[in-house]
Amino acid sequence: MSGVSTSETAAPPLQPGRPAADRPRRLRSLAARTAAGAAVGLASAAMALAVGELTAALTGAASAPAIAVGSAAIDLTPTALKDYAIRTFGTNDKPVLLGGIYLTLAALAVLAGLLAVRRPWAGAALFVGFAGIGAWAALSRSTADPSYALPSLAAGAVGAAVLVRLAAGLNRAALGARHEGGPEGRDEGRDESEAEPAHGPARRRVLIATGATVAFAAGAGCGGRALSTARSDISGARLAVRLPPAARAAAPPPAAAHPNVGGLSTFTTSNADFYRVDTALTLPRIDPGRWSLRVHGLVDRPLLISFDELLRRPLEEMDYTLSCVSNEVGGPYLGTARWLGASLPALLREAGVRRGADQLVGRSQDGMTIGTPLDAVLDGRQALLAVAMNGETLPVAHGFPCRSLVPGLYGYASATKWLVDLEVTSFAAYDPYWVKRGWDRTGAVRTASRIEIPAGFARVPAGTVTVAGTAWATHRGISAVEVRVDEGPWAEATLAADAGPDLWRQWTYDWTGARPGNHTLQVRATDTSGAVQPQARATPFPSGSTGWHNTVVTVI
Repeated sequence: MSGVSTSETAAPPLQPGRPAADRPRRLRSLAARTAAGAAVGLASAAMALAVGELTAALTGAASAPAIAVGSAAIDLTPTALKDYAIRTFGTNDKPVLLGGIYLTLAALAVLAGLLAVRRPWAGAALFVGFAGIGAWAALSRSTADPSYALPSLAAGAVGAAVLVRLAAGLNRAALGARHEGGPEGRDEGRDESEAEPAHGPARRRVLIATGATVAFAAGAGCGGRALSTARSDISGARLAVRLPPAARAAAPPPAAAHPNVGGLSTFTTSNADFYRVDTALTLPRIDPGRWSLRVHGLVDRPLLISFDELLRRPLEEMDYTLSCVSNEVGGPYLGTARWLGASLPALLREAGVRRGADQLVGRSQDGMTIGTPLDAVLDGRQALLAVAMNGETLPVAHGFPCRSLVPGLYGYASATKWLVDLEVTSFAAYDPYWVKRGWDRTGAVRTASRIEIPAGFARVPAGTVTVAGTAWATHRGISAVEVRVDEGPWAEATLAADAGPDLWRQWTYDWTGARPGNHTLQVRATDTSGAVQPQARATPFPSGSTGWHNTVVTVI
């Protein structure tokens, strides 16, 4: 039996003696077969995804087909495109990526359904191909084991089988419709595309089967996701953590560290508002009772410590402004928190660092590797294995149960979330994740500043306008901030109280005599070494953005 070619865009030419009135009927038949084929493909894809979610509930959420493909896509995406995604979508970059994957899968499913109307196994081959891609993507993860391939393989097999079955039902319904068409319907020169749309009991059975497939897939997919969430839920274990008091408590930041200007960032960033930039499509959920930290490599005494042992070490508080290298000039990806944790330098000295070591590599539960210059950890600065943030146990999104923090370095070179492994090594011996992709291996934070008040394109009254913002040069500190209007002379801003070199410093400036019209405000900072924030604009890649932040306002 031959079916309708999916590439057909117009009704076939009328045969001699056929009435012109047949053309609308044949067009309706073709449209109905096309719509039915698309619906069958989408229903099969829904079933495939549901089976993938159910299987991933047993093998791990990261092995689900869409998650595995998305994670591999992140690893393979060129740096420029990653920067564009962060700049354009911000912390919504991951939902956008997953949405794109699901839309692509939907398009392939429609194509598979259209192919299956004519050649069922051709449509099934698309499902098998996507299953192969999913299995490869899952196995490409550094933390994967062979079971990671199972969700994609199961999804492909079930999706292909459902597609073949539903497509066969469509073809039987179409054949029945032709047979019911009477002698004219069986004209020798008439092909399948000219048949009336499938109807009757056979058509109803196909529609019911397709609808049932979608309904079952929705229930199974939601059930699989719920089962996966339940199996990985560590909220109770996290809430049960009892944080001991700090052996080395930090003094409260001075009240004068935060100017009383409406709309200015709070000095301490709440956990809910703290930025998150990472590559994890699913958050690692680690039971603290099963967590351990391995310290090895170029050390005299390798260590393996449990979470309880970590909490029994002397804990220190540290106020610290953490920033992301992906931050554009004036961008939002930084925040200040009070962290609590064990001393990282003390742990390394306990292990005994060997001569020749110059890099500390932190490994995350999800396989991410972060390389930190060892001399930055051991030069006397306060660096932590953090277990708490702003007075509460570390949130899962920010690395629970443990993350590293080394002031003066961007997060990509110092702040391993979901930390499970520390290897003392050398830069010559190993390139961590971001260095392999061309980023600077040192990760030193650049001197930067931004205008927060007034906001860009704000309308402000003439006269005196309060300008305010934040500057940072972590582990060096800020000594001056200057503001200028319309490229005029620089004027020194008033600095808020200095809370320490590892923290941002807020500032204000009274712009007097502001006249009606559009005006451009610019800011630059100077760190305590005397280095002025560079004017030349540079993108975040490979070592952090540079340039003076400016904002345009309208005085009315």
